[in-house]
Amino acid sequence: MSKLAKKVALVTGGSRGIGAAIAKRLAADGASVAITYAKDAASAAAVVKAIEAAGGKALAIQADAADTAAIKGAVEKTVATFGGLDVLVNNAGTAIPKRFEETTLEEMDRMIDINIRGVFIATQAALKHIKNGGRIIMIGSCVGERNLTPGLAAYSATKGAVKMFTQSLSREVGSRGITVNNVQPGPIDTDLNPASGDWATPQKAVTALNRYGHVDEVAALVSFVAGPESSYITGANLTVDGGTNA
Repeated sequence: MSKLAKKVALVTGGSRGIGAAIAKRLAADGASVAITYAKDAASAAAVVKAIEAAGGKALAIQADAADTAAIKGAVEKTVATFGGLDVLVNNAGTAIPKRFEETTLEEMDRMIDINIRGVFIATQAALKHIKNGGRIIMIGSCVGERNLTPGLAAYSATKGAVKMFTQSLSREVGSRGITVNNVQPGPIDTDLNPASGDWATPQKAVTALNRYGHVDEVAALVSFVAGPESSYITGANLTVDGGTNA
């Protein structure tokens, strides 16, 4: 039997990149998966179609991570459609690489609203439904612990907040057997941070493996943390960064 059979997962920001890879992997491991997306309905539909073509169950829900009502509604729709909730993956996030003194207040607010406030909202809504022994998984960033790349000061601060939220929340929900962990990717090849992009050279240079990571490498760690073999891991910050923070 697949390790996530009969489990229900919600992946925020699951229409592309790391989120799409996570959704497909959790579905491949047996979970029914709901994903949220902000605007790109076509990409979200493609993820659902790929999961269903492989024999899985999936649902796409339009919900901007900064929209309180939409995120709460996405949790409720997931529960109503699949009959419960076992795994929440707070993947939705955004980065606006720019020197801090040039970053506008609107850009700061956008990163805070999605990367911190959105995580708070989704987690609080999910905790009303998530079953004992469930999983809450944050997608943070290795720069939330140590930042070597100029232009990410505000972004790294939001991911540092996610790190502390993970550690603190794990102590609040541990009595229910719910684990809370923070998966921290390093430079991963996506359309938002392509291995051929302008920001790639300094990021690649600080890895130990001298390469960008792949979305499936992040998804594999998330799948492990979502599964039964990780039941004694909680409050942990798990990097998948090619040795960036080594």
